[in-house]
Amino acid sequence: MDIKPFKVEEWMNKYETGAKYNIAETCTDSISVDELFKITGEDKRTFLDSFCAKRLTYGDIEGNSGFKEGVCSLYHTIKPENIVTTHGASGANHHIFYSLVSPGDRVISIMPAYQQLYSIPESYGADLKILNLKPENNYLPDLDELKSLTVKGTKLICINNPNNPTGALMDKPLLMDIIDIAKSTGAYVLCDEVYRHLAQEDGWCESVADLYEKGISVSSMSKVFSMAGVRLGWIATHDMDVVKSCLSHRDYNLISCGMFDEALSAVALKHSDAILERNRKIVRENLCILDKWIKSEKHFSYIKPMAGTTALVYYDFNIPSYEFCEQLYHKTGAFVTPGDCFEQPHSMRIGYACNGQELVKGLEAVSRFVDSYI
Repeated sequence: MDIKPFKVEEWMNKYETGAKYNIAETCTDSISVDELFKITGEDKRTFLDSFCAKRLTYGDIEGNSGFKEGVCSLYHTIKPENIVTTHGASGANHHIFYSLVSPGDRVISIMPAYQQLYSIPESYGADLKILNLKPENNYLPDLDELKSLTVKGTKLICINNPNNPTGALMDKPLLMDIIDIAKSTGAYVLCDEVYRHLAQEDGWCESVADLYEKGISVSSMSKVFSMAGVRLGWIATHDMDVVKSCLSHRDYNLISCGMFDEALSAVALKHSDAILERNRKIVRENLCILDKWIKSEKHFSYIKPMAGTTALVYYDFNIPSYEFCEQLYHKTGAFVTPGDCFEQPHSMRIGYACNGQELVKGLEAVSRFVDSYI
């Protein structure tokens, strides 16, 4: 199998650990195990004593019941039997393509988005078509263009909501329009929903798994729940043929997820409201910081994010984004992601859900770099 290099992950791997101001990180400010128990009010000693008495077997092959019940609480209609546990959302996305896509299948994916959504099906020999999201449409899908790409026999429409890197958010009417297009050819709709529930305004964030019988939701503990270190994600769908296929393929490359990962995540999801309250406060306050900075800098512009933890920020300098971001990193220690990792030249992705002071200092470093550049 030939697959293109994963641009954003290669960039993060190369520079992240040495950054002075990491404003490329996409997780909401990560928590420690101690912080988890403080936020949730659960007794850490009781949890650890109980877990440490367990034998380290493969655990619950199809997923810890407490964890799966917690995942169900994030949806309106999903039951434990509709969930397949995975190693992170990246594992979930890969698992869907691995389980459902064959050479020649028509797959439609949006761009910009997380590269998995187009490079993996392409590597499997899918008939891949790209639906480009445009700033003049607030990075929302053009339905007429989607209709033109959705031909008879289309297998899968891949979307990302909220969007990485732009922070665009599709509301229920738009999702239903996409679902109607999918229904016209019997296509699945895969939605990477790893930033779901982190909207800038109060209200329920819809999932395709609740809205469409062939909707497939992918998410994880990483971005929304600040627990990337547990490497735990899931697939949620009402289509039991998909569940069956995923479980069958799962035997070949996963077997089960980590016992400790699932037990710890069950604690978090039992108290998801408390963690979401913390994390929504972070993304809302920090976006205000970023928005104020954008308005003060004449060389930068963006479409203000509606949700998630990332923003795609354009600059007006005649310099490629990799070169811009490398110079910024080496001269100031400020770490952002080149827009070309998402096929978006002359831009950078900023992750604004980090510690607030780190965001402020990182943006100040970008300003100093720009002042010296011009």
